[in-house]
Amino acid sequence: MVMTDSEIIYLDNNATTPLDPAVIEEMLPFLRECYGNPSSGYAFAAKAREAVDLARERLAALLGCEPPEIVFTSCGTESNNAVINSVLQFEPHGKFATGRIRHGGHIVTSAVEHSAVLRPCQDLLKKGCDVTFLGVDQDGRVDLGELEAAIRPETALVSMMWANNETGVLFPVEKIAELCRDKGVLFHTDAVQAVGKIPIGVRDTAINFLSLSAHKFHGPKGVGALYVRRGTRFHPLIAGGGQEDGRRGGTENVASIVGLGKAAERALEYLTEGKTHIRSMRDRFEKAILERVSGASVNGARAARVPNTSSFSFEGIESPAALLLLDRHRICCSAGSACRTGSQEASHVLRAMDSIGDRARRSLRFSFSRFNTDAQIDRAIEMVPKVIAKLREMTTPTQASAVSAAVTAQ
Repeated sequence: MVMTDSEIIYLDNNATTPLDPAVIEEMLPFLRECYGNPSSGYAFAAKAREAVDLARERLAALLGCEPPEIVFTSCGTESNNAVINSVLQFEPHGKFATGRIRHGGHIVTSAVEHSAVLRPCQDLLKKGCDVTFLGVDQDGRVDLGELEAAIRPETALVSMMWANNETGVLFPVEKIAELCRDKGVLFHTDAVQAVGKIPIGVRDTAINFLSLSAHKFHGPKGVGALYVRRGTRFHPLIAGGGQEDGRRGGTENVASIVGLGKAAERALEYLTEGKTHIRSMRDRFEKAILERVSGASVNGARAARVPNTSSFSFEGIESPAALLLLDRHRICCSAGSACRTGSQEASHVLRAMDSIGDRARRSLRFSFSRFNTDAQIDRAIEMVPKVIAKLREMTTPTQASAVSAAVTAQ
């Protein structure tokens, strides 16, 4: 396949993914003729209700759980907030609390979580809840011994992401879940960057809650889900008309839920067939960049990672300037989480991995999907070293910042 210079090379699939054409096709009838409310009692609405049920079955198949354990939400952020809110609504021995965050509760999480977990936890600190933020090593790994030591008798929840959104580093969530079960503590994992990328079977784990978002695996934006293990107490974040078996109020976003279900079915097909195209593209890209660019390193290289993510650190550059120049060559990547774009603060994930260095300010994240082509990877391998070399011609950070300003002005 031959590329044109004007073609966008989209290598930011951890920010969002393109909609699978099969997903669009399945959604269209529910944006046009099948517009009934799934909670209504007549036959016309039954089509919407059946479509929601099918999506729940498809997602359950991807996660390896039962359909009733799935709660549809608006996104991964809502799912994360719902879990944290729910757990802090209950007394330790199962007695329902007053609806206010109970004082004296304790949560354990990591310093490299997505802001959708960090921000609610930081807010809880102001409301009398105690939160322990565990650090990570230079490759982004959490120490299970430190985790075990951090759990106290009053610990209500441990929340650890499955795959880091910036580096792709995987946490050993199955082991963490077992540790929490042994300690009698609920465990939640933000699996937004793991679902659809690696095989998941929650039925065989001790995970109580799992969050996900459709647009990270070629589904639509604005829809996500929460896995709530059967028998785990759960209090809804959004109270309403009793939808989702009373666990999330509000009329279901039927078309998007249908899209999530189809995306889950397609992801399961890809994983079941054992396709390795994404990993091979990522590995080829990493190998080429490391060979062609001196002073380049992969963040989290010695840790287990999801197969689609490369976070590079480049000596002698600043990330904003590199992003601007790559954008001029129609290459889309990022310096970290899309939720932080425009922030002047360096990545908290990379700072946690390199607290005394400047890795956080000279890193770029490239993330791949099954819709990327070998020709696109070839083009990226050609252009990334050229951009890094151009930036290194500027010998001081001030001059590098001038490049950013100049490129922006053009």
